[in-house]
Amino acid sequence: MLRNSKYIILSVILVLFLSLECLGYYLAGRSSINTEPSSGNVSGQKAGKAVSNGNSTTLKKKISALSPKGVYIVIDTARNRLYLKKGDVTLREAVISSGSGNMLTDPSGNRTWVFDTPRGEHSVRSKIENPDWIKPDWAFVEEGEKIPSNYGDRIESGMLGDYALSIGNGYLIHGTLYKRLLGRNVTHGCIRVGDEDLEYVFRNTPIGSKVIIF
Repeated sequence: MLRNSKYIILSVILVLFLSLECLGYYLAGRSSINTEPSSGNVSGQKAGKAVSNGNSTTLKKKISALSPKGVYIVIDTARNRLYLKKGDVTLREAVISSGSGNMLTDPSGNRTWVFDTPRGEHSVRSKIENPDWIKPDWAFVEEGEKIPSNYGDRIESGMLGDYALSIGNGYLIHGTLYKRLLGRNVTHGCIRVGDEDLEYVFRNTPIGSKVIIF
């Protein structure tokens, strides 16, 4: 029930955001079409504009009320954008890479992995400097290698950049060696971010901050 409520709140935020954007385009179109008042109805036009501005203000207030308090992260996996926000103010916008949606099945056919970025509401569980990648089973299957029994054989340094923020279940917001692929859906589910953007997000996002992914 709680999980469903979170999805409902997230959906309401997105609908209100899109409604506000559409209203902005509409108002912009009206002002560009009719910039000169017609004779004999100047006061009526001003009243109409006031009503439109009132609707816009109401939508903004609704969005602000539903937005998480303090600093939070919004990730748009369709556009591959990350927004670091505080209330309704965007502190940083970054181009990212998110999950490819590809599937991988191990040779035995017993396990299948889907490389999606998890949608919904999450939170920053921990922050790590100079993180090591602990390679999961699928990484060895993908490379056609035997899955090691020794934990030390799973550790690979330098793959995740200088910083990482964990959002749980093995998913990270981290750096990348493949900067040319930023803006594409190419990852195994994690969020890859460029060096400068990642450092800013890392420094300015407290542990416990909400992460909203859609």
